[in-house]
Amino acid sequence: MHLTLAVSGGVLAATVLATGLSARPAHHGVRPSSPVEVTVVIENLAPAGGTFLTPVWVGFHDGGFDTYDGGAPASLGLEALAEDGNTGPLSDLFMMSGHGGEQATIFSDTGIPPLAPGETATMTFVLDGREALNRYFSYASMVIPSNDAFIANGDPMAHRIFDYKGRFIGADFIVAGWDVNDAATELNDEAPENTAFFGQMMPNTGQDESARIHEHAGYKVPGAGGILDDGMFAEGDFVQPGYDVARITVTIDDGGGSSSSGSSGSSGSSGSSGS
Repeated sequence: MHLTLAVSGGVLAATVLATGLSARPAHHGVRPSSPVEVTVVIENLAPAGGTFLTPVWVGFHDGGFDTYDGGAPASLGLEALAEDGNTGPLSDLFMMSGHGGEQATIFSDTGIPPLAPGETATMTFVLDGREALNRYFSYASMVIPSNDAFIANGDPMAHRIFDYKGRFIGADFIVAGWDVNDAATELNDEAPENTAFFGQMMPNTGQDESARIHEHAGYKVPGAGGILDDGMFAEGDFVQPGYDVARITVTIDDGGGSSSSGSSGSSGSSGSSGS
């Protein structure tokens, strides 16, 4: 299938060949006297034969930018991300919100999308913790293959990166399988021609659904002719207990060659319970 992915105003056409962690101890109170380098790392924790992630949108903001509200219809920006992995419309909403600072779409460290099980995606930002627009962190990515599954933090204040004095807090959290949401903008038929990374050839295909965002019920059961019947995704049943989708860390170098991160998250902290 073909995914059209937008990065900070530009559009990259990517052809994809297809077919609880507790918060760790941290160095709190790191107060920068000038902008510091903040590194975001996303690791796909799915097992081999599990789910992939499209390049991950991340943004730093003042706590006022909301990617989605559980129980409400998806925005056009979230719909584009959840159906096709297109971060452009969400990025535009972020820029126009008046709440956002730095943002980017982070690709796999291999340089080849999407983010496969076991792979990481890394990007470093230069941020001034004294600026309110850098205080909170948000993320969003499509879970593939799927019709419109995604992960994101519904609570815009879930991950505080700097305190009100500009001291670094950071983040280290896991996104579990039960945190995967259904954008409810496209029926989950798992038909190859309608399902991203499963045979879909054009964006915005599939039967429209006009429902409200909710926790994803998972793929069709094995034997039903859906995603789990394809050997490439045989271990992709993300609603099973203990299935983890991703780990996300936001760190700075503490000056001694090691990274420090705060305790803004833990297992299951980023899912549909946030609104």
